[in-house]
Amino acid sequence: MIVAIESDEANVSLSSLDRLAAALGVSFSRIVRPPDAPDNRRIESLAWRGAHRESHAVLLGTAPASREAELWVWSLGESERYPSEANSGTWHEMLFVIEGTLVIEAADGRHEISAGDFYIFSSDKPYVFANGGTGTVRYVRNVVL
Repeated sequence: MIVAIESDEANVSLSSLDRLAAALGVSFSRIVRPPDAPDNRRIESLAWRGAHRESHAVLLGTAPASREAELWVWSLGESERYPSEANSGTWHEMLFVIEGTLVIEAADGRHEISAGDFYIFSSDKPYVFANGGTGTVRYVRNVVL
């Protein structure tokens, strides 16, 4: 897997990065933060890339919480999907859609969030983020741990 990632043939999952951080005894943000960043208030690191060039997730920064809170900006190209594994019962997602339509497929059903609307949920079960329309969907994601 490491060789595939280094040769740009594979994209490591955010859950795998989080488990790696836990194994090393550091936060997720410390794994993806640039070495010259003085702290976590301004990280701006590309942490996920999809199949479409428009699909990516950038961790903007974090703030202290019970562990920490993460601020992300995401975009998904047409028909792009991002599947996520379940997180611990204490994680929550706070989403605000800037452009397009975001679909969340979760254990409790399908949720469609249009531009200008938001959705908050516990991420203790697997879920999928999907582009629910044409064009690119852009959204802000807060992960509160």
